[in-house]
Amino acid sequence: AGNYAFQPQPMGFPGQPVVPPVQNQPIMHQGTIWMPIPPSIPNCPPGLEYLTQIDQILIHQQIELLEILTGFETNNKYELKNALGQRVYFAAEDTDCLTRNCCGPSRSFSIRIIDNLGREVITLQRPLRCSSCCCPCCLQEVEVQAPPGTRVGYVVQNWHPCLPKFTIQDEKRMDILKITGPCVTCSCCEDVNFEVKSVDETCTVGRISKHWTGFVKEAFTDADNFGITFPMDLDVKMKAVMIGACFLIVSLLFTKI
Repeated sequence: AGNYAFQPQPMGFPGQPVVPPVQNQPIMHQGTIWMPIPPSIPNCPPGLEYLTQIDQILIHQQIELLEILTGFETNNKYELKNALGQRVYFAAEDTDCLTRNCCGPSRSFSIRIIDNLGREVITLQRPLRCSSCCCPCCLQEVEVQAPPGTRVGYVVQNWHPCLPKFTIQDEKRMDILKITGPCVTCSCCEDVNFEVKSVDETCTVGRISKHWTGFVKEAFTDADNFGITFPMDLDVKMKAVMIGACFLIVSLLFTKI
């Protein structure tokens, strides 16, 4: 064979048909099972093909030992998994030390979301803005790009005296969905749910949930777990924007520093 690598051919028993190898299997990389790479889809931003095959995403924030020991806020990292526990994406925050530790939950950030080929497929950009109900003209916002440099939508915080409310917009700033959370977002022993509704808020189409992780994790770390559900046939761009909405909610309402 020399320097060439040949693919072994499947063998069968006499009289039995040859069974071809199974394609599109989950990928194991450094102990992590990744979701199978889907085929390319016309008019779908590269890397968002994964989202056409799922109707929910589980987001697990990784525990940072330095934060536990010192209370020093580090760049957050997250695993995004499907319902089977296969990793769909990996997300990492990109902010400087001063911003993280001085601005707290209101800090600006960039979050880069990478697929299992190592491509940055979604970028979330959050500018530094106010989160107080006293400043309704400068509330929080996240711009969602997929791929990086191409805007696909926005998540905009809406003013309300009691409830956390947000609007999901497309790239032309047209309202697509509404998000409404509970008046009290600190809950013991149960999940905190944010309902995703139609623009007129008459129909619930999805949910963003902060999952209860137990007393120890809740008290001593900000390594939270979140879930996103959406219709299977929802535009993949809006699914990407819902991921951005989840990260805005995480940073704004569930960051302990």
